Amino acid sequence: MAGKWGSCGRALNSPWPSLLRNCYGQPSQMVHGQFLRKCDIKLKCRTLAGLPEVRNKVSFAKQRFSTWQSTVDPKEMKKFQLLAHKWWDEQGQYAALHSMNDIRVPFIRDSALNLRNDPHLGSPLSGMKILDVGCGGGLLTEPLGRLGASVTGIDPLEDNIRTAEVHAAFDPDLAKRIQYKSCALEDIVEEASEQFDIVVASEVVEHVADVETFLKCCGDVLKPEGSLFITTINKTQLSYIFGILVAERVLGIVPAGTHEWEKFIAPEEVERLLESNGFSVKTVRGMLYNPLFGSWSWIENTSINYALHAVKSSTQEHLDPHEASQDVEKEESQTEAGVRTAG
Repeated sequence: MAGKWGSCGRALNSPWPSLLRNCYGQPSQMVHGQFLRKCDIKLKCRTLAGLPEVRNKVSFAKQRFSTWQSTVDPKEMKKFQLLAHKWWDEQGQYAALHSMNDIRVPFIRDSALNLRNDPHLGSPLSGMKILDVGCGGGLLTEPLGRLGASVTGIDPLEDNIRTAEVHAAFDPDLAKRIQYKSCALEDIVEEASEQFDIVVASEVVEHVADVETFLKCCGDVLKPEGSLFITTINKTQLSYIFGILVAERVLGIVPAGTHEWEKFIAPEEVERLLESNGFSVKTVRGMLYNPLFGSWSWIENTSINYALHAVKSSTQEHLDPHEASQDVEKEESQTEAGVRTAG
């Protein structure tokens, strides 16, 4: 998963020497990141303070969207915490994600261009705002930025965001078009309502705690007629054999334990959830990874991996079910009144 949740913020525990001191001037190992991320610290740390003193001077922040089901699975967080520094090793444990860019970036680019009438040569996605959900170390965020888009990458794991920021800093021009935030998707729904032209959730859906809530949030931050792109793994016998047994336990393409077959989801189920949340699914394409060549290709069969493109309905077209039901009842009442009048 690239696709991590708490309120948007900066990590207090950085793996790089230059970032080993937090914003209060203390060594990062002296504070407990998981504890402090959920709090507003009122203590001015001029001197080292013991944990009991810190607790006494801490006020807990009010959690936004407290009525929402969280999309973040703590078990998934632990898995990716161990690999946060390995995102940009193209021959390492994320090699398959690096090579996936060869097909997923053109898929996003070409599908988006088919919906716009003014492509910019050289920067085909110029003027578009993209949200990369579960961005990890920025493997997909950066190539989308190079196509001219303004890209926001979010990830609940702060170490992933640190890795992404450090790597983007090597290209100052690219860094101007990219921003990263350590937060969950539901944490930014209010501030980013209908703000993005494109939302990308690549290799994320199979790691979230609540798929329906996750997809609803994707729709909330998309502009009307905006595009949602998903790549994930189908829930079939083949996906268990090749996605878990072969990929994880035999070939070691991804670390053992990365995926849980129970969390895989069929494209039909994704399509049903999207349509109930005001989307129209335009494309579903099968994907196949060749471990011998380390490359991906498009196939007709969606039994293992697949990519999906959906478009959010315009505001005029999309009514919530209650409103739609009221409209139907109103039309039926008007029809019955017309029949009585004619009689």
